[in-house]
Amino acid sequence: MPPLGSRSAWHDVPRSQVRRFAALAIAEAPTLAEEILREIRREYPHVPVILDDSGEPKSLIGIRRAIEVFVLHLETTEDRPRVHPEVFQDFGRGEGLGGRSLDSLQAIYRLGVRLTWRRLAEIGQRVDIPPPAMYELVDAGYEYLDGLVDQSVRGYAEAAARQAGERLRLQRELMELLLAEHSTRPAAGPHEIAAALAERAARIGWALPAKVAAGVLLRPARQAVAPAVGQGVLLDMEAEQPRMVVPDPDAAGRPELLRRAMTGWAGAIGPPVPLVDAAKSLRWAEAAVRLMERGLLPAGEVLHCTEHTEALVLLQPEELIDDLARRTLAPLAHCGRTHARRLAETLLAWLETRGGAPEVAGRLGVHPQTVRYRLRQIRELWGDEIDDPDRRFELELVLRAQRLRGDLGRFTP
Repeated sequence: MPPLGSRSAWHDVPRSQVRRFAALAIAEAPTLAEEILREIRREYPHVPVILDDSGEPKSLIGIRRAIEVFVLHLETTEDRPRVHPEVFQDFGRGEGLGGRSLDSLQAIYRLGVRLTWRRLAEIGQRVDIPPPAMYELVDAGYEYLDGLVDQSVRGYAEAAARQAGERLRLQRELMELLLAEHSTRPAAGPHEIAAALAERAARIGWALPAKVAAGVLLRPARQAVAPAVGQGVLLDMEAEQPRMVVPDPDAAGRPELLRRAMTGWAGAIGPPVPLVDAAKSLRWAEAAVRLMERGLLPAGEVLHCTEHTEALVLLQPEELIDDLARRTLAPLAHCGRTHARRLAETLLAWLETRGGAPEVAGRLGVHPQTVRYRLRQIRELWGDEIDDPDRRFELELVLRAQRLRGDLGRFTP
């Protein structure tokens, strides 16, 4: 409709009638506001009643003020009525902070407009306002309502953003405590740590699980959107390498949900551990990511450490493994690089199979006679030590680690 005050059916109503209509509506505004608030309280009992400094409900003041501003506008030539937005922004904030939906707030407003229109229609009949003018008044009322809703939506969004920010802050505090190395804080005993975890978890409604797995993620891009890991999974995107804590990681359906959520991401999830040992799970995840970045573990996906135990155990203590390799592989020192690699392959296959030449040959894809020749050389190089169980264990350990690194048979003096 054209704005009230421009050429319209309402504009053609004699000003004396308009003034009578406005005077009656203003006089009834307080009782109408009380009726609207009662009906809102009956239909939506969850809406809290917040009092101002004088003890009057803020919502009642807002409803009354909205009615008065709209009615007083009928006597002016302004384009549209205006009401101070603060009250209605507060309504929106209240709904957001109360965890209620914006739909319920809009439903409350529609209820208020319905009741207001019913009362204004009665007043219009009393002072003989023509129906076309009243129809325009309805349109103006709904346009006015849109403005109030906009203010409430703004307040709702502000509250939601503030609430989300506060939740993220509390969640990060919980994760920091969970993933902290408690052994470095001797002043805090197990009971104190458990109490602190319970207190922080309660503040964000996180049920303390029996076991957790910690993860480290590699961003696919600088501005990558956080993976939709679902409720219960704690996620901290602030770090250069985002971290997460997965509750009850072996629960039915959890691995599949995580796999789908992590599409396009890379990283590692540590082994399941008791809640208080989350830092240990994080250490393994960090170790896996380091190996991934060096090309020693598959890249481009989120790995589970429990599926790469051998690599994590054998590739992490590099200095110890290298030192053990220098001692156990010393007999290869005078062999050429290619020959040393072939002897190492044969020795590892023999140690893993504990079989004869045919089994080892089948594993390596060579002739059994070739294997017999190499095994004779191996026995000549290591002598009786090759029969010592401890030495065989060390050799297999070193050779498995070298195979994982792609440098089988390498000897560095």
